[in-house]
This record gives sequence, C-alpha cells and structure tokens, in this order.
Amino acid sequence: MKIFKFNKEVGKHITKFDSNFIMSQIVNTESPAHIGCMYLEAKGKIAYHQAVIPQLLLVLSGKGGVCGEDKEVVTVEEGNAVFREQGEWHETITEQGLTAVVIESKGLDPSVMRPR
Repeated sequence: MKIFKFNKEVGKHITKFDSNFIMSQIVNTESPAHIGCMYLEAKGKIAYHQAVIPQLLLVLSGKGGVCGEDKEVVTVEEGNAVFREQGEWHETITEQGLTAVVIESKGLDPSVMRPR
C-alpha cells in the first residue's frame, strides 16, 4: 500500500490559454479503467479483501483508516490517495463517514503523484 497526496497544495498552477486553475495529477493508465464513487456512512467499511486489479482510492471528503495485510491502520483524509497492487489484501474503515473515488485498471501508474 502506498499513500499519496492530490490536494491543491501539490498541484500545479495552469495559465496556458489564459487559464487560471490548479491541477493535481492523479494517474496514468494505458489500459481500460473502471472509475466509481464510494459513499461510506458513519461506521462504514469496505471489508478486508484482495484487490482484483491495481486500484487507486481517492479520498474526496471525510476521514478514515486503511490497512494492508499487516492490519496496521493508517489514517487517510480528504486529498489523500491510496494505491494498492493486484492481489494486495486491504480494508477501509471510517467512524465519521468518507466519500472516495476508486480507479481500477491493470495499467495504473501513480508515479505522477506526490507521496504523502
């Protein structure tokens, strides 16, 4: 399990074409990707299981904990991203609630992201 940041602070200010915004790169993929949004209510859980393919969990709001095979819980919050390799055991829990986007693809490459 690797944890990255994608919040505003790690983004790049874009001014090309008279634009004015901040862009945080998230991931590159050369394979088809499944992208979904997960809504965990208070005391919600994505149960302990193996990742079917590489996945990236992007925390949009709320706070929770993630663990890998070692079962050591690491706190994650808005602006954090958790990358898991195919076959990696993992779980996501939250006391207060959490909303996240998940990207799953055989060709995920999160190397453009900044480590937390």
